Amino acid sequence: MSSNEKILVVDDLKDMRALLSGVLKKDGYKITLADDGLSAVELFRQELSDAVIMDIKMPGIDGIEAMKRMKKIAPAVPIILMTAHGDVSTAVHAVKSGAYDYVAKPFDNEKIIIVLKNALSELKLKREINALRTDGKGRTLLSELMGSSDEIKKVFNQVNHVAPTDFTVIIYGETGSGKELIARAIHNQSSRSEGKIVTIDCGALPETLLESELFGYEKGAFTGAEKRKEGYVERASGGTLFLDEIGNLSLQMQGKLLRAIEERRIKRLGGKDDIEIDVRIIVAGNKKLGELVRTEEFREDLFHRLNEFTIEIPALRNRRRDIIHLSKRFLNDINVELNKSITGFSTSAIESLFNYNWPGNVRELKNVIRKAVLLCSDNAAIEAYDLLIIKSKYKTDLPDFREEQLIDTKIDNYDEFSLKDIVKKNISKIERDVITDVLKRTGGNKSKAARMLKIDYKTMHYKIKEYGIKFTS
Repeated sequence: MSSNEKILVVDDLKDMRALLSGVLKKDGYKITLADDGLSAVELFRQELSDAVIMDIKMPGIDGIEAMKRMKKIAPAVPIILMTAHGDVSTAVHAVKSGAYDYVAKPFDNEKIIIVLKNALSELKLKREINALRTDGKGRTLLSELMGSSDEIKKVFNQVNHVAPTDFTVIIYGETGSGKELIARAIHNQSSRSEGKIVTIDCGALPETLLESELFGYEKGAFTGAEKRKEGYVERASGGTLFLDEIGNLSLQMQGKLLRAIEERRIKRLGGKDDIEIDVRIIVAGNKKLGELVRTEEFREDLFHRLNEFTIEIPALRNRRRDIIHLSKRFLNDINVELNKSITGFSTSAIESLFNYNWPGNVRELKNVIRKAVLLCSDNAAIEAYDLLIIKSKYKTDLPDFREEQLIDTKIDNYDEFSLKDIVKKNISKIERDVITDVLKRTGGNKSKAARMLKIDYKTMHYKIKEYGIKFTS
């Protein structure tokens, strides 16, 4: 059985589509059907397939023309063409035009399965070689940068599928989750990898500067424009333009961006002539663009133009398996950077890293490890209290917390306690103080407090009893 690869079957004859579909489904493939070349190209654009099996002679545009259009969308996807009566000259022309192979009608079921499997194996090999080539250029593989949890592996799989295409991609993720890493991985694995990836943070530039930065300007276009300047879009031509936090663009700028994407041309500020551009667009944000469309903060037409492929990066708290991998990687890097020799993490430190909710995601984790390495003594392991010291102001990620709580980690007599006891005592104190504070904020409502702290009611009740917390409104 196959690994559920998606195959697009295209033939104007209903019986032939049914026959092919039945043969392929028996081998475990997922099938999408089209009855002419134009609808096949549109389906291919909307739902990228792993391979295409298509008849050459069809009404409208033929299979060879449809294949050429598909190749512009996703050059690496193998296309197998079918030709009637063993028409050798047509078959040769098909292969020269970019087909992986051809089969003659009437075809042998086993033969077409073998050709398809070979095509898919070659596609997989190309993707693996491309990943190795990317690593060979000094670019670290995503698994090293982001981890190997099942949640993040799904993201890698999406990257592998969409990278060889020219699809516009929307990347969603919380702040610090690694959206730019994913954008760069898509660029590095694409046919545009020799070109530039140009990044612009749409929330970092004031509206008055954004248009000139995006599209450039001519000399004398405004006060201070002493010479011509290329914009981000023009600089990215032949490569990839990554627009981070695109939801921050004004409606007016969204309209100008839509024109540039659809017409594949821009005009510099103060310029008279249009400039042709060839860019792939990747955008990112922490807010769903569909929701911004509903609140009329984002143009619906631009949303539909961008929404060809979507990747969602899970928050670090939802892929905790990656926390330790990332912590060790950051430790190794920061040891070199700070010329230190921290040996690792104690069990209590690992528990603290694992149990914290990481509202700032991977970026926050790196900052925490960086400060801990700085504070920790050489040739020692990072302890939980190193992590507590760097959070001397204990921050929660609760949405209605507006103040930070100072945590006092001192005890009266150190002679009576081991380091482990001191750490345990202070972690318990933090837990007690946070629960007490949340109860105050909820007016003693235990159910609401449990929801805010993302624990169940029984755990909340047990903790209140364990710590002897008494609350009076």
